[in-house]
Amino acid sequence: MSVVIPFRALRPARSFARDVASLPYDVLNRDEARALASGNPLSFLRVEKSEIDLDPPESDVPEKVFARARENLDSLVRQGVLFQESTPGFYIYQQRMGDHEQTGIVGCASVAEYESGRIKKHELTRADKELERTRHVDTVNAQTGPVFLTYRSTDDLDRLVRDFKAASPEYDFSADDGIVHRVWVVSEPADVRKLEEGLKGLDALYIADGHHRAAAACSVCRSRRESNPGHRGDEPYNFFLSVIFPHNQLRIMDYNRAVRDLNGLDRETFFRKVEEKFEIRPDFSRKSPEAFHSYGMYLDGKWHQLIARENLCDEADPIGRLDVSILQNHLLHPLLGIEDPRTDQRIDFVGGIRGMKELERLVDSGKFAVAFSLFPTTLEQLMAVADAGLVMPPKSTWFEPKLRSGLFVHRLS
Repeated sequence: MSVVIPFRALRPARSFARDVASLPYDVLNRDEARALASGNPLSFLRVEKSEIDLDPPESDVPEKVFARARENLDSLVRQGVLFQESTPGFYIYQQRMGDHEQTGIVGCASVAEYESGRIKKHELTRADKELERTRHVDTVNAQTGPVFLTYRSTDDLDRLVRDFKAASPEYDFSADDGIVHRVWVVSEPADVRKLEEGLKGLDALYIADGHHRAAAACSVCRSRRESNPGHRGDEPYNFFLSVIFPHNQLRIMDYNRAVRDLNGLDRETFFRKVEEKFEIRPDFSRKSPEAFHSYGMYLDGKWHQLIARENLCDEADPIGRLDVSILQNHLLHPLLGIEDPRTDQRIDFVGGIRGMKELERLVDSGKFAVAFSLFPTTLEQLMAVADAGLVMPPKSTWFEPKLRSGLFVHRLS
């Protein structure tokens, strides 16, 4: 059984939805966020990345950044840009990117189920990033960005969602990047109960993206639970804002790597050592691999295809069989000296939406020596890792399209 409850969303009035909706805080740096929000006082980046409204040195002081986030959220409410629903409900959130379409259910998942492992993880969190998001949520007194969850699809939930989408959407807009966003409100008590019961039938939920948001929700819940002598378990802080998609609608894109140098190896020695574990095929015009255990390698202005030699991994090992693991264990670490990709400054990661041109640009600039393109990890692989209670290597998955922040806010009191 999965516990997902309806909630009283703080959300934009229909006419403001497009202006408010923003990319999530963790896919943009400060300069990119400032540029995107320029000229748009309603952009939710002013809540999610409120440092863009502060000048140094204040923009580097966490307390001032989080306080400004709360001020900016309160200001959107005072202006009537955001309003809070009078009754709890769910929302149906559809995104369309080109010919790809995915539709999820917006509700609040249970912190208790996250703590017990019924909501399954596949990534470790970084303590500094988790603390930053915890302090943001605690100061703003709201979860401002949703956790991206998935579940093994069921016919019953698919039918329910299709029925709700037969009505006219509350929001229907195309963002500047061309992605179309539509939202339907599920507020009739009978419909809310029907959807809540349908979600209870799920065996498990999986975090696709947003591990730091989920961990921060848990941290805030734990703190408030301990400081509340009248704690009951149904307070808003016991749940976290989520959008929940069926697994067969999601798309994972490739998450590629670039390394700054060849770790002291000359080109000939590097190629010779690579050939011990990978077959090298020159003139790889496709640039991006079409199958597991195959890679593109860009070096000295040319693409090569790498194919992992037989028995390089145990196909029964849910971690070892991942292409990111094979590349790390048999090339990046032993040849290029990338021992810990989480912390090594010599490696950079390029999400698939930025494409092969970005890998070429990094190497052609001279700042990087070599780049690798990978075949995307699948949802089935992600779920197998999570089911086994294991952790995927860093930067294994890149989901597109990204959920927008600001369309739904979960206040904690």
